[in-house]
Amino acid sequence: MSFASADPSRSAGGWRDVYLAAGARGISTCGDFLAATALALALHSAGAGGLAVSGLMLAAVLPLVVLAPLAGRLADRVDSRTLLVGAGAGQAAICVALAYADGTALIIALVALLACGLAVTQPTIAALLPEMVRRDDLPRATAVNQTAGSVGALVGPALAGLLVGEFGTRIPLLVDGASYLALIAAGLLVRTRRNAGTGAKPAAAGGARDAWRLRRDPMVVAVIAAVAATVAGVGAVNVVEIFFVRETLGASTTAFGLVQAAWTAGMLGGAWLLARSAKRAADDGALVNGLVLMLGLCCLAVLAGAAVPAVGWLVPLWLAGGVLNGGLSVFLAMVMARRVPAEARGRAFAVLGAAVQGAGMLGYLAGGLLLGSFAPRPLVAACGLAGLVVVALVAVPVARAVRRERNGQRGQNGEQAPRRDDAAWTTSATSA
Repeated sequence: MSFASADPSRSAGGWRDVYLAAGARGISTCGDFLAATALALALHSAGAGGLAVSGLMLAAVLPLVVLAPLAGRLADRVDSRTLLVGAGAGQAAICVALAYADGTALIIALVALLACGLAVTQPTIAALLPEMVRRDDLPRATAVNQTAGSVGALVGPALAGLLVGEFGTRIPLLVDGASYLALIAAGLLVRTRRNAGTGAKPAAAGGARDAWRLRRDPMVVAVIAAVAATVAGVGAVNVVEIFFVRETLGASTTAFGLVQAAWTAGMLGGAWLLARSAKRAADDGALVNGLVLMLGLCCLAVLAGAAVPAVGWLVPLWLAGGVLNGGLSVFLAMVMARRVPAEARGRAFAVLGAAVQGAGMLGYLAGGLLLGSFAPRPLVAACGLAGLVVVALVAVPVARAVRRERNGQRGQNGEQAPRRDDAAWTTSATSA
């Protein structure tokens, strides 16, 4: 069925839902980055080492990996409104408890519990977005959503640097708790819903949902593998960065927040700059090739960052890396939404999140261990170089998958077969 539907949820009402969901994402993302930066700064100021910082980051992503199969099925079977409201309320309560927690072990445990809610809301929101607009409008809708998240991530670290210096960690964590109220509001106000009025369906009724398998689509497998492998190669920089900026470059907490914000500011622009390119892509293979190129350039920006003499030099490099990061996020969302059937998108986005977050965990662990033996600057260089090596390695199987896809789409007379995404799109969303 063509995506060009007369369903009002995919016209004016659909864009209303896009902006509501994007606003909620922006506010909650601001709170998340505010809290994460505040906790990392607090641990560093308390004398905690690289293992403590990496442990905090691992706690924030481990539930997204472990709970991915369950979370994906929930997103595909349970009313999206119920999931967003319930998870948002639980996360708000956990943030309040986190604001008054004392001790590294308890903080890490609460952060892990907080991530359990994120494991559910991420695939739920990701699967909702393609249902809100027509297929041709998806790049713009993705850019709107990406912009909101980037603005939130842009403001959060900088605000954390200021608030921690003035008030400590409690205020940022309480602000994070309040930010989840936006998620609850979005869950109640967004009219586009998946699985409205349903609970978890029995296996017999969910046969169509269970038919989709990741391994049946080599293109999606190649994309997920490429992104995850690159994150595994370069991911340690997320742990090393705070030590590189604060100790090697001698920057303040405020400067650290601004450096982190620079990458996110680039993502903000990159989502819009490259959304039009995504829309003009000849086929899914062009999207995938562009995504791999941007992965490599992001790693190159990290490698160049290792050579800077002062913190100010990081800003233009991180801005450039962010632009590429924002673009590849749009390309990735397009590939996933266009190729995965609507009824299976919750599981597909959960698999993607688990693969990327699991790869990131390897980087966090490596960063924490390596900081005990090596200085931050060479570690930043090693992260960028490792990412480039991985991109070079995955480029070959990705190109092979694209070539097989294009060859398989050509008919016996050399004519192009119908695009896969035309068949994959369905109209499963409902309006409240």
